[in-house]
Amino acid sequence: MLNPATPAFQDSLRALLSAAAFKDDHAPYLNEPRGRWAGQGFVVAPGTTEEVALVVQTCADAGVPIVPYSGGTGLVGGQLSDEGPTPVVLSLERMNRIRDVYPSENVLVCDAGVILADVQKAAEDVGRLFPLSLASEGSARIGGLLSTNAGGVNVLRYGNARAQCLGLEVVRPDGSIWHGLTRLRKDNTGYDLRNLMIGAEGTLGIITGAALKLAPRPVGVGAAMMAVTSPAAALDLLAMAGAQIGEGVSAFEIMHRQGFDFLDEVGPAFKQPFEHVPEWSVLIDVGLPAGLSPEEALEGLFETAFAAGLVTDGAIAQSNAQRAAFWHIRESIPEANRRIGSVSSHDIAIPLSAIPTFIDRGKQALAEVGAFRINCFGHLGDGNLHYNVFPMPGKSRADYEAERPEVKRVVHDLVHEMDGSVSAEHGIGRLKVKDLETYGDPAKLAMLRAVKDALDPQGIMNPGAVLRHR
Repeated sequence: MLNPATPAFQDSLRALLSAAAFKDDHAPYLNEPRGRWAGQGFVVAPGTTEEVALVVQTCADAGVPIVPYSGGTGLVGGQLSDEGPTPVVLSLERMNRIRDVYPSENVLVCDAGVILADVQKAAEDVGRLFPLSLASEGSARIGGLLSTNAGGVNVLRYGNARAQCLGLEVVRPDGSIWHGLTRLRKDNTGYDLRNLMIGAEGTLGIITGAALKLAPRPVGVGAAMMAVTSPAAALDLLAMAGAQIGEGVSAFEIMHRQGFDFLDEVGPAFKQPFEHVPEWSVLIDVGLPAGLSPEEALEGLFETAFAAGLVTDGAIAQSNAQRAAFWHIRESIPEANRRIGSVSSHDIAIPLSAIPTFIDRGKQALAEVGAFRINCFGHLGDGNLHYNVFPMPGKSRADYEAERPEVKRVVHDLVHEMDGSVSAEHGIGRLKVKDLETYGDPAKLAMLRAVKDALDPQGIMNPGAVLRHR
């Protein structure tokens, strides 16, 4: 592979694109949010799908690797390359158009560089909902969210990013364009290429456009914070919520008191909903059609759960502002985690019924490695936990570098033993390539490699992400 830093190669790109496609400052594109890695690359930002195709074709002809760059919010290093030949970092930021909105079809078509919050606003403007929601929605872009099959807080009701996409436009590794922006919900014409590209993390092609599903906006929305007696009680409460409220339950988040302690310690500031902070609590969000009261539904759930001994305290939002305050707590926990600095963070999925056992066994297993603070929180409704391990007070993550690999191994071994996944919603990137090799089914790995070799025979698309570069 060649180096794109050569003047001749850069000149060939400058002849294809306008001056707006080139960046004076490459540093923001070569660092990841947690500050653990710095990448390398020559940054270009095409403005159209055709320009993306020209860049990819030029790179393919020269054998230059490409790292697609969306919002840069990924946490597993998929958006940067820190070894091997210097790549072209292809940013989608200038591809930020909402192309079409079809309210009667519940469909929105957009460029891959549109920020998630802008898609949500465009849906709201026509009385619809785009339900994908996560903490980085003010900077994460649609192409990256689809490429990582992002999850977020509403997966329980609406599914991952994959479930919210109808069609894609993709530039293939040879520079040709797959025009797959269908708005159809039924299309049985061969292999499901859309779902092959979603979750591929830019290793099979570059998503440049998407046809997204919209949903009706719930007429009544509400939220409640409830103190639960244990993770097992939280699971029983989840089942109870499903029985009493049905599909109106949009999100069901579990939080350990360590998250509240971190917020008290380093911020962001928040309003405490409980008189006494419980060991475990849940945030329940509901969206109901006209004629049904979210407050009454949540009050009925609390009364039933209290009588069953599942909850000990609770607060039901009486306004949109109070609902937002509840969500501010949940969405601030990752920022507090960042300020503390984790020894090792784990984005895992566990079968729902096994979660209480995992939490107990995980704490015991880590105690044999050393003394840590554990902040366990996440999307209980779909089994996705963020199980993060932190230094003891007065120490920093730098003090635990020697223990970090063992902490990660202990957690991931237990996840694998309990039929879970070591990557629930963040993807594999470069951080978890070895984990995929260690815990992945050999037949699956062989099929992944066969797909990669067939669609990207030169190996230029995001080399080293998902699968080890060879």
